[in-house]
Amino acid sequence: MIRKFFKKIFKEYQDIPDAEVQINNDNYDFTLKIEELEIGYLKYEKGLWTFRYSEDFRNQKVYSRIVGFSNLNKVYESDFLWPFFKLRIPGLKQPMVQEILAEENIDKTNVPFLLKRFGRQNISNPYILEPV
Repeated sequence: MIRKFFKKIFKEYQDIPDAEVQINNDNYDFTLKIEELEIGYLKYEKGLWTFRYSEDFRNQKVYSRIVGFSNLNKVYESDFLWPFFKLRIPGLKQPMVQEILAEENIDKTNVPFLLKRFGRQNISNPYILEPV
């Protein structure tokens, strides 16, 4: 249901493959931050995405939890990248993005690498996603 919603709202979202399409043996680790505060940790390993909040975030009272990740103590697991993170990858049909994909020989089905390459900042939220 959520996938249908995002496909209608963000047409370019349709051309970004789901993580389960690209299962590889590479590991990708990311730290989600706002200002100097580490919010949490996103990881891709052998086809599985995980997200968990940092201890510092669990102990602070300034920032709210991320929509879709309401339990501060849970380690979230999924075969596909959650929309909160997936929206950080630009539409792959954009000419500028196609140029980058070609110049850097990037496999457009490798969602973890696409997130690493394009996902650091997003104009829709103030969070920074740093590859580790």
